Amino acid sequence: MNEKKLHTLQDDAIDLLKQLIATPSFSREEDKTAEVLENFFGKRNIPAQKHLYNVWAKNKFFDERKPTLLLNSHHDTVKPNSQYTKNPFSPEIEDGKLYGLGSNDAGGPLVSLIAAFVYFYEKKNLKYNIILAASAEEEISGVNGIETLLNQLGPIDCAIVGEPTQMQMAVAERGLMVLDVIAKGKAGHAARKEGDNAIYKAMKDIDWFTSYKFPKVSDLLGPVNMDVTVIETDNKAHNIVPAHCKFVVDVRVNELYTFEEIFGVIRENIKSEVKARSFRLRSTAISLEHPLVQAGLQLGRNYYGSPTTSDKALMPFPALKMGPGDSGRSHSADEYIYVEEIREGIGLYIQLLEGVL
Repeated sequence: MNEKKLHTLQDDAIDLLKQLIATPSFSREEDKTAEVLENFFGKRNIPAQKHLYNVWAKNKFFDERKPTLLLNSHHDTVKPNSQYTKNPFSPEIEDGKLYGLGSNDAGGPLVSLIAAFVYFYEKKNLKYNIILAASAEEEISGVNGIETLLNQLGPIDCAIVGEPTQMQMAVAERGLMVLDVIAKGKAGHAARKEGDNAIYKAMKDIDWFTSYKFPKVSDLLGPVNMDVTVIETDNKAHNIVPAHCKFVVDVRVNELYTFEEIFGVIRENIKSEVKARSFRLRSTAISLEHPLVQAGLQLGRNYYGSPTTSDKALMPFPALKMGPGDSGRSHSADEYIYVEEIREGIGLYIQLLEGVL
């Protein structure tokens, strides 16, 4: 690997990340960072295309007869939480840390994948075509991000999804199913003990969610987890027995169950009405024998099952989740990524791809 070229790619990636941090890009509001990305490719004479707020580019010698490898990460962010002490849109480097909203999730992985794409852009005789896709709406699992973009890209054979994994290989990922549950009772006056309290009915079902254990436990992802995360009634007054109690359940599913199986067990065991918001974000896994994973193993990378859900869930082909940064920093106040993590990540991405391409 040409060290001078690598250092240039690393410096350019860090400069690009600073621009992205300085440009607000909340989910569904990614128009300005899409422009930043288009300008980055334009200055390097790399034709880039945009669909909604998704930006993508193909390698120079793209050949329809070859299989295609997708390099994907997202450029949207959550909104900064109230505990920030730094300006979330001011990219500052202190003690080797680059601070800023989206620096770790997923700006660092995104610019590192872009650097790797630029490295291979003009290379001939690759075994795979390469598409780089910077997608939108990942943080809200929106339909106008990678899900709609895949319809524009043509056949994809496999992917690397850039998320902060400390450059270890997330070969499996939990699926996410969100449930809206309603317990129904009858309104009445609390002073006279009238009505049928919907909260008490909800409590019985909540107790089931907290105590039930699905029997199949994954070696990579562990058990299915269910957590009640929101609870509310329609009441505004203290003296009314509530007729309805609504609660939300966050269900994280391992690869041993389908959403339909999980939903069926839940519906059979609770009294409340339950609806799933979607079955889109399914659990996924890539074989340990896949060339991407094998290339990572050759580089001394470890593999594991990820408890968090990403756009990997929306990809109907083998995908490896891997990138610089630490998932534990995601969505935290004063988010940061180490500059050295980006430099190392770019080098490792290039080495891994050299083992495949």
